[in-house]
Amino acid sequence: MNPEKPAKLALEDGTVFTGENFGAWGTQEAEVVFNTSMTGYQEILTDPSYRGQIVTMTYPLIGNYGVCSEDVESKRIQAAGFVVRELAGRVSNFRSQKSLEQYLHENQIIGISKVDTRAITRRLRIKGAMKGVLSTEILDDHELVARARASAGLVGRDLVREVTRPSEEKWLAGYDSAFAGPIYQDKSGSSQTQKPKIVAFDCGIKDNICRNLVESGFDVTVVPAQASIEEVLEHKPDGIFVSNGPGDPEPIEYTIDTIRKLIQKEIPMFGICLGIQLISQALGGKTYKLKFGHRGGNQPVKNLDTGKVEITSQNHGFAVDIDSLNKDEVRITHINLNDNTLEGIAHKHLPLFAVQYHPEASPGPHDAHYLFEAFYNMVQNGKVPERIGH
Repeated sequence: MNPEKPAKLALEDGTVFTGENFGAWGTQEAEVVFNTSMTGYQEILTDPSYRGQIVTMTYPLIGNYGVCSEDVESKRIQAAGFVVRELAGRVSNFRSQKSLEQYLHENQIIGISKVDTRAITRRLRIKGAMKGVLSTEILDDHELVARARASAGLVGRDLVREVTRPSEEKWLAGYDSAFAGPIYQDKSGSSQTQKPKIVAFDCGIKDNICRNLVESGFDVTVVPAQASIEEVLEHKPDGIFVSNGPGDPEPIEYTIDTIRKLIQKEIPMFGICLGIQLISQALGGKTYKLKFGHRGGNQPVKNLDTGKVEITSQNHGFAVDIDSLNKDEVRITHINLNDNTLEGIAHKHLPLFAVQYHPEASPGPHDAHYLFEAFYNMVQNGKVPERIGH
C-alpha cells in the first residue's frame, strides 16, 4: 500500500476499510453495492442504473485490459465510486486507449484498491446494501461513519431525472452500420421499405439496448423519461419500450402515468429492468427494495413458459412484489432461481411483456437475446405472446 495515496471506505454500520486511492481525489457519499461480473468494468461504470452507487467488484483483478471508447453504455461514468481488490498495473489489449486509472481521473471518479473486497461483499450480503462514504480527504474513521449514516439513501429519490436525456433523439446505428439503412430485410428474406417505429423511454437506457433494438429491425426514437403521451403519440409508434434505470421506481410517477395511458391504447410494449417495475406499477402492482440486489453476469433465471434456465446479466436493487399483481390480468413468465423473486411478466390480454434482467448482456451472457425477437414479433402481429421463448 502506498502511504502517500490513502483512501477510506466507511459503511453506515461502522465498518471502515483502508486502502490506496486511484482515479480522482475527494469525498463521495452513495449506496455501496457489489457486482459479481469477471469482466465488463467499463460497461458497469457507464451503466446509468448505477447512478448514486459505489460499486465493489468481487473479481480480484480489475483494469487489465484498459478502457476503449467503443464499450461505453452512456456518455459518462455513472457510478459514484469504484472499489477493487487489485488494480492492474499493466494494460494489455490492442483495443485499449487508456488505463482504468486515467479514465476515472478524467471523469472525476474516486477509486480505492488494496481493500478486502470479499469482506465488503460478505458484509453487504449479510446486512444488505448500505450507505457509505469513499474519501481521500477525510481519514478520521468516526467522522466518515457519521457522514455515511447521515447521507441520503436511494429509497424515495428520483435518480431518473439525473440520467435521462434532455430531448428526443433518433437512434440509427447498430453494431453494423448496414442496419441504419432505409430498407430492413427480415429473416424470411422479404424487404420492407419501412421499419416498425419504436418509441423508447430513456429512464437511464444503455447504448447496447438501443443497438439491439435497431438490429432487431426497429426504427428507434429515444425520448426523455418525462415525455407526455401526446409527445409519444406524435411519432405514431408501432411499439413502446421502457428502459432500465437507477434507483427507486416509486418516485417516477410521471413515467408511470404515461405508461398507464399507453397501456390503455393497447400499443405493444416491452420493458427491461426498471422498465418492468414501472410497467408493474402502472398495472397496479407494488415494488420493494431487495436486501442486496442482483448485480452481475451470472444470475440464473427460469423461463416458466419453456422450462429452460437462462444465465443472465442483472443490475437492480428493487423488485416487483409478485403478490401485488392482478393474476387475472398478468401472468408470471420468469423467476429468479436464487431467491424466487420476479423476473418476467406478460399481460394475459394485451400485447405487453417485461423482464427484470438484461437480454442485451454487456457485460454478460446472451441466453436471453430471444426477447428482442419476441418483441419484434409482438409488434408485427399486435398480439400478446402466448409463449415467451422457443
